[in-house]
Amino acid sequence: MTATFVGMPAFPTAAREKLADSQLRGNLARATGTIRAKRAAAVAEVPEWESLRLAGAAVKDRALHDLDRQLVRLEASLTARGATVHWARDAADANAIVVDVARAHDADEVVKVKSMVTQEIGLNEALEAEGIAAWETDLAELIVQLGDDLPSHILVPAIHRNRAEIREIFDRRMADVGRPAPDGLTDDPAALAEAAREHLREKFLRSTMAVSGANFAVAETGTLVVVESEGNGRMCLTLPKVLVSVVGIEKVVPTWAELDPLLRLLPRSSTGERMNPYTSMWTGVIPGDGPQEVHVVLLDNGRTRALADEVGRQALRCIRCSACLNVCPVYERTGGHAYGSVYPGPIGAILNPLLRGTGDAQTDSLPYASTLCGACFEACPVRIDIPSVLVDLRAQVVDGHRGDAVPKPEAAAMSAVSWVFGRPRRLAAAERVSGLATRLARRLPGPAAAWTDARDLPTPPRESFRAWWRRTGGGG
Repeated sequence: MTATFVGMPAFPTAAREKLADSQLRGNLARATGTIRAKRAAAVAEVPEWESLRLAGAAVKDRALHDLDRQLVRLEASLTARGATVHWARDAADANAIVVDVARAHDADEVVKVKSMVTQEIGLNEALEAEGIAAWETDLAELIVQLGDDLPSHILVPAIHRNRAEIREIFDRRMADVGRPAPDGLTDDPAALAEAAREHLREKFLRSTMAVSGANFAVAETGTLVVVESEGNGRMCLTLPKVLVSVVGIEKVVPTWAELDPLLRLLPRSSTGERMNPYTSMWTGVIPGDGPQEVHVVLLDNGRTRALADEVGRQALRCIRCSACLNVCPVYERTGGHAYGSVYPGPIGAILNPLLRGTGDAQTDSLPYASTLCGACFEACPVRIDIPSVLVDLRAQVVDGHRGDAVPKPEAAAMSAVSWVFGRPRRLAAAERVSGLATRLARRLPGPAAAWTDARDLPTPPRESFRAWWRRTGGGG
């Protein structure tokens, strides 16, 4: 049975469980620390980094502000170059399109380029239900798939696994789905990578259909772009006869020239490299070279909902670099699974509610999965102000519960505070009572104890401002 995020608990519950896993916390701390250091060194090489961030944000904003026209332009460019364009309103539409293409070619398996959007729509599960095997070819995605696990990071989906765990997964599971792991496999990274290459090679050579996403889609030329570090994407994009690319509508870039800042920002922000080892670009069908049948599925799945949010639409600038995850103190301690989505970390905390809408307990918990420290905004290569969006989404969550028959404890507490603050005499009386109470007790009673268990309760002054004002005759 394939693992799924469906039915995951709200973030506080899931995070509490993950915090108790010392092995997980150790794996995360080592991995995110290494990536942070690499990124910092790579960014320091670019004196105009802030100007580059502004340029990248401007490119994405230009496309989003003119998205309807740019998408029509992209469709025309793709069609003119021999690709077949499909429009998918939601996950069900997109999955049905891919399944139909596979059936039309009697494909019982597909190889896949690493793709967040196909995980978002549950494509592997949809193909599996139709008897079609979907093989992940990215090393980290392969680890997750063989381990019947879930991805926990945008860039490094198996970041929560260490080398010993990966060796055990390969040794135990590879033989079930293809070439087995070699005898005497060790946890040396080179040995693990070689085992993965040998296991995948037969699938690359055998499969007639591949599925990809796209980092960018150039409206001007109809060119799709995938950046990766292992070469598996290049194999998927060149060897099979049929290629289906599922692309979120926010991935459009107006012109070829506007790829420049994005392709300079992405590798330094994600892998800490000056450029990606493999940057693959394909434009429709080229007779005799690469796939001879190309389908592009342009997916909405909540993106127009996010676009309509004046504060939150900036989340659609995201280029999936994962820089915000690697600097987030919350993510580093809980990992990605606690977010209950293929999009974890700070960007997931805003992207999931924007795509799905608020009202679900698990989704509504995500805007609170943050300390609002601002590290994510400082790291974001396209300047998404994640803290501001989080605060706005928190307001939306609160507003969504204003009509509840039984108010939440927080809402009841805020109503009580509003009543106290509404009259000077009430506030003065509350000041006297609270001052005495907090001098006598350092821990609040009842549900409020959770707050003081994690924070120091401030010691009130011996004399309130009101008392001082009366004693000094108005401060004179």
